[in-house]
Amino acid sequence: MAELSGSTNLPAPPGDRPPGLRRYLATSQNRFPRLVRAWRRRVQRFSLPAPRFLTKPMAATIVFVRDVYYDLFRLFVCEPFFKAHCGKIGSHVRTGCFLHWITGKGIINVGNNVHIDGKSDFAFAARYSDQPVLEIGDNTGIGHACRFVIGKRVTIGCGCTISGGTIIMDSNGHRADAEARLQQSAPTDEEVRPVTVGDNVWIGMHCIIFPGVRIGAGSVISAGSIVRTHVPPYSVVAGNPARVMFRLKKPEPPAPQTP
Repeated sequence: MAELSGSTNLPAPPGDRPPGLRRYLATSQNRFPRLVRAWRRRVQRFSLPAPRFLTKPMAATIVFVRDVYYDLFRLFVCEPFFKAHCGKIGSHVRTGCFLHWITGKGIINVGNNVHIDGKSDFAFAARYSDQPVLEIGDNTGIGHACRFVIGKRVTIGCGCTISGGTIIMDSNGHRADAEARLQQSAPTDEEVRPVTVGDNVWIGMHCIIFPGVRIGAGSVISAGSIVRTHVPPYSVVAGNPARVMFRLKKPEPPAPQTP
């Protein structure tokens, strides 16, 4: 066997390699790198004077152009795109200036004076039923970045406020049984349970409403709540899992008018 020579072709250890140019300029105490760092700091701190007689009209012009652009994009692109996916649609239905993400085949029935702001996600899973349905009642508002997963039916009542980041789903998308998940089996019919949100319900930001939940009329779901069970009417719930914190006063019916 030949003796090993003193020289090898192995790469030098990281500590023995010369530093790269960026590291050299960032860490060296020599005069040139210090001068480069000083000039870089000056460039980063440089600022132009901004007299208000110039900046105020400029800002107003930018805002005007921005508003006109997004209003036109909303009217002629975003709203027609959303309405094309609707089965029934009422009057004065508005969207934001973003295209909603709608996947799968289903029906969206929208009432009057509904505002679906920002950009939300509507996912229909037709393998669970022949015609998944999302129902949105009159005078309801839906905030930005909400997600709706509809395997059978999700019903949202009238006068509801659904804040941004909320997730409402009537199916978890996977089987609860571990073996069935490994086989990528679809959820059973019992695991796809419709969700119902009553009238005048306020759902705070970043809530999750699980399959089969019924939220009673006039209730408030506090921000960040995870709702797994039914919510009684006119109650405030909060937490994970959400629990009833206190009850709200039920409005009295209007007095009958005398002739």
